[in-house]
Amino acid sequence: MTTLVGHAQPETNGHARAKLAQLVVVGNGMAGARAVEEIIARGGGEKFAITVFGDEPYGNYNRILLSNVLAGSDDAGEIYLNPLDWYAENGIELRAGVRVVRINPFAHLVYADDGTILRYDKLILATGSRSFFPPIDGIWQDNTTLAPGVFGFRSLDDCATMIEFAQGRSKAAVIGGGLLGLEAARGLQNRGLQAAVVQGGPTLMNAQLDDHGSGILRRLVEALGIEVLTGKRTIRMLSKDGLPSAIEFTDGSQLACDMLVLAAGIRPNVGLAQRAGLTVERAIVVDDQMRSIDDDDIYVVGECAQHRGQVYGLVAPLWEQCTVLADHITGTNPKAAYHGSRTATKLKVAGVDVAAMGVKCPERDDDEFVQYSEPKHGVYKTVVVRDDKLIGATLVGDVSKVAFLMQAFDRGLPLPPERVSLMFDIGTPEVATGAAELADDAQVCNCNGVSKAAIVNCVNDGQTSLAGVMSATRAGKGCGSCKGLVGQIVDWAATQAGASVTEDPQANWYVPSIPYDKPELMRKIRELELHSVSSVFAALAPDGREDANSKMALASLLDMMWGDEFVDERDSRFINDRVHGNIQRDGTFSVVPQLKGGVTSAEQLRKIADVADKYDIPMIKLTGGQRIDLLGVRKEDLPAVWQDLDMPSGYAYGKSFRTVKTCVGSDFCRYGLGDSTALGIAIEERYQGLPSPAKMKLAVTGCPRNCAEALCKDLGVVAIEGGQWQIYVGGAAGAHVRKGDLLATVDNPDDVMTLTGRFLQYYRENANWLERTYTFVPRVGIEHLRAVVVDDSEGIAADLDARMQKSVDSYRDPWRESQNEAEAAQFRPALPLIPLPQVPVR
Repeated sequence: MTTLVGHAQPETNGHARAKLAQLVVVGNGMAGARAVEEIIARGGGEKFAITVFGDEPYGNYNRILLSNVLAGSDDAGEIYLNPLDWYAENGIELRAGVRVVRINPFAHLVYADDGTILRYDKLILATGSRSFFPPIDGIWQDNTTLAPGVFGFRSLDDCATMIEFAQGRSKAAVIGGGLLGLEAARGLQNRGLQAAVVQGGPTLMNAQLDDHGSGILRRLVEALGIEVLTGKRTIRMLSKDGLPSAIEFTDGSQLACDMLVLAAGIRPNVGLAQRAGLTVERAIVVDDQMRSIDDDDIYVVGECAQHRGQVYGLVAPLWEQCTVLADHITGTNPKAAYHGSRTATKLKVAGVDVAAMGVKCPERDDDEFVQYSEPKHGVYKTVVVRDDKLIGATLVGDVSKVAFLMQAFDRGLPLPPERVSLMFDIGTPEVATGAAELADDAQVCNCNGVSKAAIVNCVNDGQTSLAGVMSATRAGKGCGSCKGLVGQIVDWAATQAGASVTEDPQANWYVPSIPYDKPELMRKIRELELHSVSSVFAALAPDGREDANSKMALASLLDMMWGDEFVDERDSRFINDRVHGNIQRDGTFSVVPQLKGGVTSAEQLRKIADVADKYDIPMIKLTGGQRIDLLGVRKEDLPAVWQDLDMPSGYAYGKSFRTVKTCVGSDFCRYGLGDSTALGIAIEERYQGLPSPAKMKLAVTGCPRNCAEALCKDLGVVAIEGGQWQIYVGGAAGAHVRKGDLLATVDNPDDVMTLTGRFLQYYRENANWLERTYTFVPRVGIEHLRAVVVDDSEGIAADLDARMQKSVDSYRDPWRESQNEAEAAQFRPALPLIPLPQVPVR
C-alpha cells in the first residue's frame, strides 16, 4: 500500500510540523547528519520539518572508526555520533533502514522502498559512496551478493559479519593498499589472523605519499607482521567447500587465504541523481552554494558531490561544505559560497602516524623541496615551498610539527628562512606555543571538524579534563592523531581561564582496557594469582572482555612478574614474539644470534657461514650493536637455523634486554682503564632476554673516550681513573638523542652488577608500556632514582634484587624452547598450492 506523507496529511507529523517547510535528507552518514546539525545550529529546526532517510537501521556513526571496531579497540556503541535519541530530541523524523529509490524533481517527491512517498520543499542528497569491487572471478554468489567469506569494508554490518566470520580463521587477504585496506589488515591481525595486503600498483597509499614515503610506510607496516604484496593484480578467487582458499594473480602466482576483504576504493553513489536527470560526471555536479546545477531546491553534500571538478573523500572538506549549505539553506548567510578545500589530513594508518597536505613533490623548477629520510627509524618528511608559501608537506612516523605545518598550509603563515626548521624544532614555535597561537577557527580535528574555538569554549564552559572535552566536542575521537594537540589546547585554555586541568583517570591506566594504574594492576595480579593474559581479562576487565591492544603489554608484565610461573598464550603475542625473529618486508625473518659483549670466535663464525650457505640466506649484516644479522630466513626454516647455529637468541626482536656493546677495554687498548669486555659479557649473561616495557640496550666502555657509546644507551658503564666505574642511565642515540644521567660512581664490577640489576628492575616495575629509559629517567628524576636505587631510601633494594634474581633464574632460551613439538607446529609451512593452468577469461 502506498502512503502519501507531507502537507496533505498534517496529522501524520503534527500540526506544527505540517506548517513548516519540508526538508528531506537522503543519507544518514557523516555528511548528511552533519548538514542537519549545522542547519539546527542556525535555527533550522524552527524553519523546517526535517525527515532523514538512512539505509542503515542505526543512528549516525563515525565511519572512520570502523577499523577500531574491527580491531576490537572500540565497541560499535562507542562510535555513534548521533544516537537515535538525538533525532527525537531535535524534532527530526528518522527513517532508519529505509532506502529512497526514486526522486521526482518536478513534483518535489521522494519515493522510498517501504512504499512511502514524501513531498519536499528542499532536498539534500548525502548518499555518500559505496565500496568498489574490482573484477575478480569467483567473488560473487549472484549478481548482487558477495560469496561467503568475501567482504566489503564500508559499514557497521560489514564489520559485524567480518568479526563473526574471522573466528576460527587463520589467514586473511585484503585487496587494496590504501588507508581502508591497511586498517582492515591491522584490524584482522588484532583478531589473531595473519593478514596480507595486496596492492595492484607499486606503492601503498599512492594518493597521499610519494614513492619514498610509501616505502617507509611499507617497512613500518611489515614490521607489525602484516605481509605486503605490491604490483599484484588479482584475477580470481579460488574456493574450497564453498569458502575462499586462495587468490590468484595475473602472473599465475597465488596467495592462500580463508577470508577475503575488498578495500580497493570507493565510488560515489549517484544512481538516484542520474535517474532524476541531474547532471552527473564523476559525482553530482554542484555550484558554490552546494546546489545541483540543475535544480535550486536540491542540495548535495559529501562524497557524492562534485564541485569545480573535484570530489573529496576526506571529512574536512565535507564539514566545510556542510557549513556553506547550512548558511545558505537557512538564510543565515545567503551569500555563503564554497570555493573548494585545500586537502590536508592527519591519519593513523595501521598504527603509524601519517600527515599529508598539498602537493607531494616540486612541480616547478623554482619550487623549494626539503626532504628528510630515516628509514631505519621509520621517519620520512618533505616540504614543498613556492614563493615563500608552503604548498605541500608529507610526514610519516613523526608528525610533531603537523600543527604548525597545517596552519602554514591553510593560512599562508610566514615561513622561517631555514626551511629545515619546518621539520624540526629549531626555528618554528614549540608544540605548546604553536597550539596557543593557533587561530580560533583553525580546524584541530579533521575527522570531526572541531575548531580550536570549540575546544576553548568547552573548557570555558567548565569541562577541564581532556577526556571530557573529547567526549563533548568529539575532538580526537576519530583517527586519534590530533589528541596531543587537543591536550595542548585544553591545557592552554584552562590556564587562560584560571582553572586547573582535571586528571583524566584513563591516562594512568597501564593498558587501555583495565581500569588500574601499573602499581595497582600488579598488586591485584599478585593478590589474585593471575598467571595468564586471559585470566587478567577475565578477572579485571569490565565484563571480562579481551582487548587486542592490551595483550602484548600484559604478556610482558606477567612475564616480568611471574618468571617461570607465567602461562604464555600464543595469541597474546605479536608475530615477532611468537616466532622469535624480526619479520622483514618480504615476509622472511632475520636471525640475530647472541654474541656476548660483541665477542665471537672462529667456531661461531664458521657456524654462521655454514648456516648461511645451507639455507640460502641472502644477506649477512653486521649490526650497530656488534652482532651479526642473518636476513631473509624463511619462517619454516627458523627452528632448523637455530639448531644448526647452536647459539642463544640475541633478542633483536623483543621488548626486552637486548645487547651489551663493549670496547676492547684494558686487555688490548693502551688507553683502557677497566676490563670493559669481561664486565659487558658478565652483564649480558646475567640479564639476557629480560622482558621489559620497551627494548633495553646497554654498553660498557673501558675509558671516558666512550668508544662503545655507553653515554647514550639505556644503561651505560664507563671505566675511569682509580679503578672506578660510572653508571649512566636514560641515554638515547636513535630518533631521540640524549646523554644519560650519572646514576652512581662505584668501586668495583660487583657493585656495577648489583646497581644495574636494581635499576633495570625498578624501571621494569614502574615504566609505562613502550616507555624507553630516555623518557622514564627524566620523568621520574635522576635524584629520585639515586635515592631509591643507590641509597635505598624506600627500603625496597633487597626486594628489587630478589625479584630480579627470580627473573634471572627463570630465563629460558626461546630458540631451544621452540624446538619442542608444540612450539614447532607454528613453523610448519602450509600445503603448497598447485598453480592452475591459464584459462582465458570469457
